[in-house]
This record gives sequence, C-alpha cells and structure tokens, in this order.
Amino acid sequence: MKKKSYEGAKTREISFPLGGIGSGCVGLAGNGRLIDWEIFNKPNKGGLNGFSHFAIKAERDGKVLDARVVHGDEPGPFSGGGSAAFSGFGFGPQRETMAGLPHFRKVSFQGEFPMATLNFTEPAFPGRVRMTAFNPFIPLNDKDSSIPAAFFSFDIVNTTRTSINYTIAFSTKNPHDKGTDNRMIRAAGSTFLHLCSTSLPAKDVKYGDICLGTDASNVSYQQYWFRGGWFDALGIWWRNFTSRGPLKNRTFPASSGGNDHASLSARIKVPAGKTGTVRFVLTWNFPNQTNYWNPEKSASCGTKCDCKPVTWRNYYAKLFKNSAASARYSLNNWTRLYSETLRFKEALFSSTLPAPVLDAVSANISILKTPTVMRLEDGSFYGFEGCCCTGGCCEGSCQHVWNYAYALPFLFPKLERSMRELEYRYSLGDDGSLAFRLQLPVGRARSAFRPCADGQFGTVLKTYREWKISGDNAWLKRLWPSIKTTIEFAWAPTNADRWDPEKTGVLWGRQHHTLDVELFGPNSWLTGFYLGALKAGAEMAEACGKPEAAAEYRRIFAKGKEWTDRHLFNGEYYHQEVKLKDRAQLEQFSTKGPDGKYAAGEAYNAYWNDEHKELKYQILEGCGIDQVLAQWHANLIGLGEIFDPKQTRSALRAIYKNNYKPTMRNFPNFCRLYCVNDEAGTVMFDWPDGKYKPMVPMTYAEETMHGFEYQAAVHMIQEGMVKEGLDVVKAVRDRYDGERRNPWNEIECGSNYARSMASYALLNAFSGFSFDMVRRQIGFKPITTVNKRFRCFWSLDSAWGEIDVGPNETSLRVLYGHLTLMSIALSFVPAANSAPVTLAGRRISCKQTKNMIDFGTA
Repeated sequence: MKKKSYEGAKTREISFPLGGIGSGCVGLAGNGRLIDWEIFNKPNKGGLNGFSHFAIKAERDGKVLDARVVHGDEPGPFSGGGSAAFSGFGFGPQRETMAGLPHFRKVSFQGEFPMATLNFTEPAFPGRVRMTAFNPFIPLNDKDSSIPAAFFSFDIVNTTRTSINYTIAFSTKNPHDKGTDNRMIRAAGSTFLHLCSTSLPAKDVKYGDICLGTDASNVSYQQYWFRGGWFDALGIWWRNFTSRGPLKNRTFPASSGGNDHASLSARIKVPAGKTGTVRFVLTWNFPNQTNYWNPEKSASCGTKCDCKPVTWRNYYAKLFKNSAASARYSLNNWTRLYSETLRFKEALFSSTLPAPVLDAVSANISILKTPTVMRLEDGSFYGFEGCCCTGGCCEGSCQHVWNYAYALPFLFPKLERSMRELEYRYSLGDDGSLAFRLQLPVGRARSAFRPCADGQFGTVLKTYREWKISGDNAWLKRLWPSIKTTIEFAWAPTNADRWDPEKTGVLWGRQHHTLDVELFGPNSWLTGFYLGALKAGAEMAEACGKPEAAAEYRRIFAKGKEWTDRHLFNGEYYHQEVKLKDRAQLEQFSTKGPDGKYAAGEAYNAYWNDEHKELKYQILEGCGIDQVLAQWHANLIGLGEIFDPKQTRSALRAIYKNNYKPTMRNFPNFCRLYCVNDEAGTVMFDWPDGKYKPMVPMTYAEETMHGFEYQAAVHMIQEGMVKEGLDVVKAVRDRYDGERRNPWNEIECGSNYARSMASYALLNAFSGFSFDMVRRQIGFKPITTVNKRFRCFWSLDSAWGEIDVGPNETSLRVLYGHLTLMSIALSFVPAANSAPVTLAGRRISCKQTKNMIDFGTA
C-alpha cells in the first residue's frame, strides 16, 4: 500500500494521538505542533501545555546559520477562536501555537497508525528534518502498549557540502501553577528533566509530574525559562536558543514559582550528505483517577458537599513510580519497543487489501490510545463511548456501543476478557438483568436504569467470542452461572419489560437499545441478538456440562428463528411488527398515579404521539442499517446461521439501495450532522417509496454513524457484495481527509468514538478468518487477491502474524507469540491436494481433506 501523505490544507484537522492504553495522550498536529494535551485523566480537546514545542538550529564555525521551530504554517483561524477575554476571537491565533516564530515552510504528514512521519522542508534551512513519532502498540503486550509516553525520533539530513552542528531542543511547561520543581537527572547515559510540584500531596487528584528525556551524548538544558511579565519568557528563550553554542542553565529555588517552562537540547555533528539522529521521550504521571462525571462521595461525607472525591490509581502508576521512571524505561527499551511496534505496523500495512480498508482499520485502532479508555488499578479495561471536549462522553463501557468494537478482542484479548469479568461481577443483578453501564469506582451500586436488549444479549455473544479466541474452558466455566442467568432473564418473572415470557424465541415487550429509546414489538435487529445468545449459550452450556440447558436454548432458538424469518421479512428486507396506532400496548409498561394519570417519563407519556395518535420512535416498515446485525456477529465469531441466508443477502442489498446515499445534498437530516453537502454516507434508516414512515420515527434515523456503517459494509463484503461494501467504507474515510475532519478521530457522540472500531472486522472479512482455539483450529477464506497474491494481518490470544497466499505457496507466519494448532482450514486448497507442509523449513506429517489440513492429535 502506497503511503498516504497529507499536505497543505489537508493537515489542518490532524491530531494524531500519542499515548498508552488507558494513559491519555498528546496529539501531534498536522503541522508538527503538540496539541490536545489529554494526559490529566480526562479529555482536553484543544488544550495546550504552554509553549511546548521542538526547535532546531544549525551552526558552522561558531556561527548560527538558521534556527526555527519544528512546525509548519499555522492553519488558522487567523482572527483567533473562542470567546475568552483578551485571547479569543479578535486577538489572533494563540501565542502558544508558536506561529509567530520562524518555522518550516512545508510539512508533509504520513500517518500509518501507530506511527507518524513528518517531513519538514525550508529553503533557508541547511538541511532536511524528518520526525517519527509513536507510542508502543504491540498486540498482546498490553503493558508496553500502556506506557504513558510519546516517542520522537528526528533524522537530520545535512544537504550541504560541509559538516554542520545541529541542535534540537524540546521544551515544555510544568503544568502546575505553583510549587514548581524542575529537576535534572542523569542516569545510564541519558538525561532527563523531571517537572514536579511541591504544592500537592501524593494522593491529590491533581498530583503528578512530566518528564523530558534523551539518550543523546551531547546535551544542554534550561531547568527554568526566564520569569517575567508580558512576553518576556518566550522572547528570552528564543534569544537563548538562537545564540551560539549550548544552552545555559537557569535555576530557581523549588516552590518559588509556577507555570514554568523547561528545555532539553541535544547537539550532533552531521557530516556533509550524511544523516544524524536524535531521540526524545515525553512521559507523564498523573496517578490519581476519580469519577468526575458521576461522583461518589466517601461514606464519611454525609450531607456535606466539601468532601474529597473517592479516588483510585491508574494502572500505569503501578508499573512506574513516576514519569522519570517511565522515561528511563522508554529510552532503555527504545530499540525493542520500536522494532516490535514497527513489525506490527508493517504486517498490517503490507496486507493486500484496498487502501480505504487499511485506512479505516488503522485509523480507528488509535481510539485505544485516547481518553476514551481507562485501565483500572488492577489493569482491567474500561471505556467511555467517546470524548466530549473536557470529559468522557457516556460512561460505563456501554455494552451496546462496545458490541461493535472488534479491535480490542483480537489485539488485546486479555483486556477484552477483563470487560466481561467486570460486567458479570459488578453489573449483574440476582435475576440476570445486566446494567449496561458499569459504575465507577467498581463496587458502588449498579445503575438502576432498565437493561438494554442488545447490550444484555451482546454480552453473551462477546463472552462466546472471548472463549473461542482464548480456548480457555476454565474461564468459561467460571462465568457460566452468570451467562445462564443473563440468557434466561428474557423470560424471568422479574423482567418488567416482558421480553419473552412464553419462551418463543422472539422479543415482544419493551426493548431498550443503543439508539437510546425503546422498541415495542418484534423486530429482527434485537430479536437477532436474542437468537444469537441462545445459539451461543447452547454451545457454551454443552462445554460446561449442562446438556439440559443446551437443549432448551436450541429448542427456543429454532422456534424463534422460524417465526422471525417467516413473519418479519417483507420480501425485500426485515422490518418491525408493531401496532403503531394502538396506545393500549404501552399501558402494561406504564404506571398510573393516584390521580389516574400516567407518571411522567413512563412509557405512555414518553412514547405516545397524541397529536397524530401513534407510537413514537418505532421502525415499522423502515429499512434499518442494523436489521441483520446479529448475523454479522455470528459470521465473525463462527456461530453459524441466525437468519435465512437468502433473506439476509436481500436485506443487505436493500440497505445499499435505500440507505446508502452517494450525496447528502438533497437528503433531509434533522439529526446530528456527520455527513454534509456532496459527501456520501449510509443513513441509519430510510423508508422506501410506498412504506409508511412514522410521524416521529426512530431516533437518529437520518444520521450517518460510522460504526453502524462499518458493520453493514463488513457484512456486505462477507456476503459477496464487495463493491458495495467498499463504497460504504470509502464514503466514511473520504470524509476524514485531514481538511474537513481529523483522520484519527471518527466522531459519533463525541470524539474518538468506540463504535468505529467495528472497522477492524474488515480484516477478518477479507481474509475469511475463522478461529476456534477450543479445538485449536483456525482458517482462511480470502475474498479477493491482487495479482494472484493475498496477504493479511491476523491476531489471536497467543500470537499474531500474517497469512500470505501466493500462486504456488501459502505461508502462515507467526510474528509475535506462539501458536498451537491441531488443524487449519484453507478454502483455496483443493481437497485432493498433496503438496508438502513444512514448519520452519522442516516437512511435517498431516492429513489433508476437504480444504482442511489436520496435524493429528497432540
């Protein structure tokens, strides 16, 4: 795949996240600035940390030839932004952008997450500068992938005919507003500036420190910039840096000030025509997390409102004492961390898949490195749905949103399993009802909101998936009692929403779901989740020695599947069966007060449209993007048939025909605007000509939400509609071109939205990847090849690598970890094939039948 390069206006919206899983991140802007400082335990979109920047100067024979900030042009707005006094609109760009200092004329940004490469060119500067930035992203290695750090490597090419001394300086602000204590540390050949504060106790929520480090041999530094008013500090710093020779240090007594900057510089001599390299790390440590979005006060608070919030420690704080410790670890292990990250990146981007596919997959795994996610004190994984500007958006590892996120279970399966363990331990009621938002800190009272159907049964499907990915029967058996009650809540007497009290295999009652309202009456979308949970539950019951439960689940599944295929398919697609004009069906889910009126917020008031005498927020005859979603899950996790295959393909064709819009220019959207003008997108629902659209239809009906678009695209590709699926994927990624939107921040309900990790499933769809590590079996059924060659990345619980299919030879390569197999299914290998099979160059015995290579018993 040719590297995609962003230049000029196409760099305007870029913010490339650099940080660990659950550690927060710093954004690398398209012009090289450090923006979106989100290292303080919450989102901070647009937040800066003073005048943090890189700068470079070139010297020869005691003369400074040129010096400039390692940025490109500031993209604007040039009148300023925001409404802050004396610094908003009308005051020009913020000084902290460093746009007023000399910088590079041209920048090209190449982003192949988890690595970004920026090339800086300027006619006046004697040399070319290339920055490579990353944070370790090593599938299966969750510890090294959680380092709170940003790694920067600079390659300086001397384009002149004589040697030049180049100095690169890394400057940042101590984020504390008082008690600053900037310390210099030398250890094992590296130099660090450790920026702390003496004003906060170690358990304070704002307590923390950051560190700059380099392993360069020739260094100088300023522990503190000049202190003064007006524009003094930046002006004196620039005069200091652009003077000949190394930086002269400046110190002040600890605790005497605040908002101080510090700079660490490295000097290298580069001969004519040669390249020199300098490496820096930025690390941070803000160990104390709290639930700022929905606080729980300590038991001693009583009715007081001035109590300190309950806190817990971030997982990374258990790995590293402080930012100096993580900086030392990062520099000491740089070579390994870089090479293993590069190995993953190259394996992913050498896949012979269409460019928009790899773009969608790689861009959205970056979500795992943003404030959308946390790691709790024991390392367990937790996620918001996305990020608001200054806080997490929609708490609780929301089940029905994370249903779509297929990156984590394959890249970091241990972390995905921790989500199931948290759900079943802290969100499960005695009757099997699952609260779909996990409350923090863990152990507090669970959410009292009603269970959601797609979240409840999606958790069962995900548990099945995690079992098949890991092959861990003991893990499954520990969770089985919880799985059983989760499934059987569908007909539990305590289920006030009366999902399926008669065990019909169909959801009939009030069904909350990911679009934030309730459906009344049968529909394939949510009943499909129920059917999938029954089918997966039957297999898990057998594995746990519970044949009676397995038999019952299969019986209910068969009954429900037959009814759904027969009654909910209208000849073209699946729809909802509901009596739109019958308000009586709401009464069983509503409560009357003493005055005979329905209580505010109950189903009657919330869902009855009295003016038009019909139910609100229903689908009826609409064509929904998620109507066969359960089959998408089943295809990906090896569960088999949920809906009739011919009807499923017809439904997908209907989604492309009705919901995919080549242009949004003439389509009315009353909801949130994620796709505008001539952009293409796939809307959530549409009502073809002749089909009745409720006066108040399903929420978000006209929106284009990317995770939904990806799942539909993946499902189309799985069912042979490759062109149509690629149209849907390309439409999403074309909207994220760097000029209109950030390629590494797909938005839904906020930034870095978790549902977009549905895009990872594109890899499994194109490779036809199947897995059952309980039986030690994997398989590949590639959908397309390029020049009779197919190559694709794969990952499971114990290993990751690539499958490489050539015209005469197929290679399965393990690039990390280990893989134990009993058999491998290859759809393209003839049943009568007798070609040799080798392992590490040594021929091994096996049995080949019906595209299956069987290695025998262990």
